[in-house]
Amino acid sequence: MSHWYEESAPEADEEFRASAQARQASLTKPIGALGRLEDVAIQLSSIQRTLEPHVNKALIAVFAGDHGVTTEDVSAYPQSVTSEMVRNFAKGGAAISVLAKALGADFKVINVGTVYALEDLPNVLDMRVGAGTQNMCVTEAMTMEQCEEAMAVGRDIIDQAGDIDIFIGGEMGIGNSTSAAALAVAHTRLSATAMVGRGTGISDQMLAKKSAVVTRAMSRHLPHMKNGMEVLRRIGGYEISALAGAYIHAAQKGIAVLVDGYICTAAAMSAVRINPSIRPWLFFSHCSAEPGHSRLLNKMEAEPLLQLDMRLGEGSGAALALPIMQAACRLQIEMASFEQAGVSRGNN
Repeated sequence: MSHWYEESAPEADEEFRASAQARQASLTKPIGALGRLEDVAIQLSSIQRTLEPHVNKALIAVFAGDHGVTTEDVSAYPQSVTSEMVRNFAKGGAAISVLAKALGADFKVINVGTVYALEDLPNVLDMRVGAGTQNMCVTEAMTMEQCEEAMAVGRDIIDQAGDIDIFIGGEMGIGNSTSAAALAVAHTRLSATAMVGRGTGISDQMLAKKSAVVTRAMSRHLPHMKNGMEVLRRIGGYEISALAGAYIHAAQKGIAVLVDGYICTAAAMSAVRINPSIRPWLFFSHCSAEPGHSRLLNKMEAEPLLQLDMRLGEGSGAALALPIMQAACRLQIEMASFEQAGVSRGNN
């Protein structure tokens, strides 16, 4: 039986890619002078099948969930901070709240699995699958049913989004950088020490413990990771699964995706392993200060737009990169060609 998350996304159109490359070559600039901006516009042209690509109608959705692995003392903050930060998002006090407002983007927060139940909050949807995941060092983080339910939360957020042309996912969950590191190890087969970072700013002692925790989890689960769904449900999280579901369904609906930092990239890697057809729809916003992030990006052959040494999460790096994507589109659409401007071409 096939599942919704296995259905293919629309393919990139190579004729539109070639036409966009020709358009870029005709503009009043040396060929390649706009660097990565040209790549972004060309890729958007190929997936949107237009020479006038657009990413003007954004949805920013932050998914929140708690992780059982926090009982292993891997975070500098208690689990209660997840719920407290959700309240901060609702009040507009978080970084992503400020950035979403500045962008004029539709913004919402989805509680997929906090340990503590939350009261009704503005712009916060209560779609809890469970009260946090299980400790992946002891057992599977989620059952397959819970993992699929969390992914369906992400799918439904995309379905409810209306007329958008780009999706930015964010995450909040104490302990989720440990889960992301475990996913990164599973997908790259690099060591835990290569993939574990300081997350919320832990000490050297806690960093060593965090690496040991990921190694323990991998030794338990690696023999059973026969596919992307097994990887995700064994060592992922509710919010990470919701992100993966949202990424898959956005691509299936022809909506570009701008991926945030380490945890979102781990979710995106999981999504691609589950459904490889979505890869052309993914754009990567920045490379964070987490050491494993660059290695995971390399594994995905992804080139991020920014390097700002951020490690905040929430979707904040992607929100900062969105205006760059918008500029890339406008340059391709609005710049004059050599012929239009009456400018002589060079010999390159």
